[in-house]
Formats: sequence, structure tokens, C-alpha cells
Amino acid sequence: MHELGLCDAIVDATVRRAGGRKVGSVRVRVGGHPVDPAVIDMGFRMAAAGTVAEDARVEVINEPLGVRCRSCGGRTAAQDAVDLLACRHCGGLDVEASRQESVVVESITFHPADEGGGR
Repeated sequence: MHELGLCDAIVDATVRRAGGRKVGSVRVRVGGHPVDPAVIDMGFRMAAAGTVAEDARVEVINEPLGVRCRSCGGRTAAQDAVDLLACRHCGGLDVEASRQESVVVESITFHPADEGGGR
């Protein structure tokens, strides 16, 4: 499963940046590949077990795939499968989807040192 590998990578990046500090929450932006936040949450919890991110909350921000029309130059975010077939602006069928996928750990919030640090 793609999402489980993604969760492992998110936890690895989070733990490296935490430097031993206990993590309270993580915000992750996923672009170009729709993911189910509930699946990411479950995978994150499994991957984070026994780490400083063990009890952290994960917030997933999905950025949809971008679509560009070669006929009119119009650009839009793909909201459904139809957007991958026809341009919303001119109705043209010569559209291309951006294949740029990205995963960015945008922010990490740490617990104060007196709340369980040092585990």
C-alpha cells in the first residue's frame, strides 16, 4: 500500500526533526495524489508506535492534481474524473494532468518539556 510507505516516511522525517522532543501534532501537505486522511492517521499511528511521535495528531491537507488545457491554456484543480478528460473553461479534450506529486511535512508541534519530554 502506497499510504503505509508514505506514513513511514512522514514518521521518519518527524522523528529526525524532533531531536528527542515529544511531538504533539504534525501537519502534512500531500499534492497530486489523493489520500484518505483516516488511512493516513491509522498508518501514522502504526508507524509512530514507540517513537516520540507516538501520541501525535496528524493533519492531512490534500492538494488536488492540477490540469492544464493545451487548447485554451486554462488551468484548474481536478475535482473529479471529468476534469481529467475535458477543460472546464472551453470544453476542449486536449488536457494534461500535472504529474507532480509531493509530500511536505509543513509543521511539527512539540509538547512543552514538562509534559512528558525525555521518553
